[in-house]
Amino acid sequence: MFDKEIEFSAHEDYFALKEDYPIPAKLNIPEWYKNLDHIVSNKTAKGCMPFLDSLTTGYILKIPQDFYVRHNVDSKNKNEEIIKDSFQTYGLHTQAQWLNAKQINLNSGLDCHPIKQLEGSPLVDKNKNLPIYKILNPWKIKTPKGYSCLFVSPLNNSDDRFSIVSGIVDTDSYINEINFPIIINGDKYPVLETVIKKGTPYVQIIPFKRESWKIIFKSRKQKEIQSSRLFYGLKLINNYKDKYWNKKSWK
Repeated sequence: MFDKEIEFSAHEDYFALKEDYPIPAKLNIPEWYKNLDHIVSNKTAKGCMPFLDSLTTGYILKIPQDFYVRHNVDSKNKNEEIIKDSFQTYGLHTQAQWLNAKQINLNSGLDCHPIKQLEGSPLVDKNKNLPIYKILNPWKIKTPKGYSCLFVSPLNNSDDRFSIVSGIVDTDSYINEINFPIIINGDKYPVLETVIKKGTPYVQIIPFKRESWKIIFKSRKQKEIQSSRLFYGLKLINNYKDKYWNKKSWK
């Protein structure tokens, strides 16, 4: 039984492309993880439920169109349209808001942030001090009253070429599409020329209930620590899964 619903809506033309719908994160588990064994003689991340929860919690957004990236590439031809910090795009541009956005080329699926908006951040250095490009997401996201969404790159499963700038949006009240600034991984790719293909998973959406919290501190007695460790250590494998873990459901 599912108690809450998250709604994704898009322009009718894009909505017709069902292969590009957001999916539950559990459908995006990497092959390397599936191929792991977890047995007494070979304990791996396959038996770590916190790791599995990171892979399966929430929903995944996919890149809405192909992006041809030439990042930090010097052009020998000074008249060439694609220059050092250019980011060319091809594909669909059916998001309704694009049609009235004068600052966005109608052949483009991106916007851009100047470096000064993150001045002093290590993200600027990682992006090789070039403009921070933003993927225009065609999906409007709506959650029940009192619920927001955390947006991050797919946890423990992100593309090694780029990542999004994480953020939290109150999706129960925000009425527009949420777009995602991306940082090129200049630590690994000082110069990058690549195609980020349509359908590439790039955002993990984790809905959560907004609540007020306060921090408290408590001293633990040695006897309590020893008792909890003894109880935890009575099994050779799957201790956390069998004793503490709660199954989560995402559909």
